[in-house]
Amino acid sequence: MNRNELVDVVATKSELRKSEASRAVDAVFDSIAEALKSGDEVRLVGFGTFSVASRAASEGRNPRTGEKIKIAASKQPKFKPGKGLRDSLN
Repeated sequence: MNRNELVDVVATKSELRKSEASRAVDAVFDSIAEALKSGDEVRLVGFGTFSVASRAASEGRNPRTGEKIKIAASKQPKFKPGKGLRDSLN
């Protein structure tokens, strides 16, 4: 399912116009992204938890030349599904 399909489903289930549903979907995604940027965790009980994990700097190799390269430290978004979501899939 892509973003447009998600907007269609939200519009249908909530009886909103597509433009309103699109703004609602964008607001949810923006709110999650802002919370993660500020270092917060987003817990949606029964669905899952969005969090940020820090990756330490490391050393790698260029696959073409075999030369050592430095990989900078970074932050990665993580999602851990909740029990309700896991149970609904099985």
